[in-house]
Amino acid sequence: MKKKIEKLQKGCYLFVRKKSILFCLLITAATISAQEKMITKAGKITFEASVPAFEEVKATNTTATCVLNPATGEIASLALMKGFRFKVALMEEHFNENYIESDKFPKATFKGKIDNFDASALSGTAKDYTIKGKLELHGKSKDVTMTAKIRKTDAGIEIIANFSVNADDFAIAIPSVVKSKVSNKVNVHSEFVVK
Repeated sequence: MKKKIEKLQKGCYLFVRKKSILFCLLITAATISAQEKMITKAGKITFEASVPAFEEVKATNTTATCVLNPATGEIASLALMKGFRFKVALMEEHFNENYIESDKFPKATFKGKIDNFDASALSGTAKDYTIKGKLELHGKSKDVTMTAKIRKTDAGIEIIANFSVNADDFAIAIPSVVKSKVSNKVNVHSEFVVK
C-alpha cells in the first residue's frame, strides 16, 4: 500500500511538473507573440482641405494608434474623430457635428500592408515604401495606396506617410454655402513611431 501511495505521489508530481512546464511554455509563447507587434498610441495625423485665399481648413490628432507587425509588414491605425483639433473652435464643432458626424461615426481606421517590408533592412536613412490597404471613415470604406518614408530610430520604427482622399468618396457632404472655401480633396499626413 505504501509503494502504491509513493508511486501515485510520484505520478502526480510528474503530471503537475509537466503541466507547469507546458503552462510556462504557453506563457512564453504568448509573450513572444505579443512582442512581435510594435505599437504607438501617440501617433500624429494631420489633414488639410484648404482652398487658397480662404481660411485654413486643417486639423491635427496627436493620439492616433498604430500597430505594426514587423515580421509581415501588416499595419493598422485608428484615430478618434473627436481627437482632431482645429485652430478655430467653430470649425471643430462643424467638423464633428455636420461633416464627419462623430457621434455616429466616432473613428477612422486603416488596415493594410507595407509592400516588400523587411524590418531587418531598416537603417537611420528613410527608405520609400508603398502601403496599400483599406480606409474606413464615415461609414464608408475605400482602398488607399500611399507612399511612406520608413526608417529605424533610437525610439523605434518611424513611419511617415502622405496620401489624399476625396470627401465625397466617404459621403461627406460639403454644403454649397462653403463649397468654394473647403476642398473636396483632403490631404492627409501621418507620423508614427512604433516600438
